[in-house]
Amino acid sequence: MRTVAGILVALAIGAILWWGMQTKDERSELPSALAGRPAPAFALEPLPSFRERWGGELDLADYLGKQPIVLNFWASWCYPACYEEAPILEAAWRRWGDRVLFVGVNTQDEIDKAEKFVTQFGLSFPNVYDPRGKVGIDYGMYGVPETFAISADGRVVRRHAGSIDATQLEAMIREVLP
Repeated sequence: MRTVAGILVALAIGAILWWGMQTKDERSELPSALAGRPAPAFALEPLPSFRERWGGELDLADYLGKQPIVLNFWASWCYPACYEEAPILEAAWRRWGDRVLFVGVNTQDEIDKAEKFVTQFGLSFPNVYDPRGKVGIDYGMYGVPETFAISADGRVVRRHAGSIDATQLEAMIREVLP
């Protein structure tokens, strides 16, 4: 009798685990409170390796309302999610960079570790430094990574929480293209 009960408990636990692995990451489906609203502007210093090209400050207000923007919040300590999506973001930037501005916001990190991350993945889209995470708070960020799609008219169209894959990113980009 004990053997049967043990087998039933093991099957029940196995079924629960199987069901859990089949469900989607609900966190990525959480809507943004900013959806349809103007994206918050910010001015932050680019990470050192981006200062020559982007200057001493990147002011998002200079781009809002002029072109679509993909805004990605990340940190070097965000493993494995930020490490999984970095090459995807770079590939999309290389493909769409003439039509969509990508901006990485390194949040609550150390500059030297952020620079190592940028070098490791060969990131060429501008990345700014937000040591206290203030911009993430303005965007209602739950945690890194998170990606926001901003339309050419400067409104937040979509938010994706968690690591983004190429298909999801492509859909976000297509949604904000004029």
